[in-house]
Amino acid sequence: MAATASRRTLGQLLRQGYHEIPEIFASTGIALVGIAMATVGCYNYMKNDGDNRRYKMTYVVMRPDDPRVKSIKKDD
Repeated sequence: MAATASRRTLGQLLRQGYHEIPEIFASTGIALVGIAMATVGCYNYMKNDGDNRRYKMTYVVMRPDDPRVKSIKKDD
């Protein structure tokens, strides 16, 4: 005789998993929050012209008609 498949909802599976292996569930939640925060941080970094450093490791030569000239950080 074949075993019958139990009909469980996702909430019941999550509740059982949290009771059986809480450290895995907690660390997974913390990891997902960390990934989300890193994604938002990288997005904001690139949106705010984050790669435009005042002191660069190599010299960069730009022509006056280059559109990046407007965003050069000047020494005040």
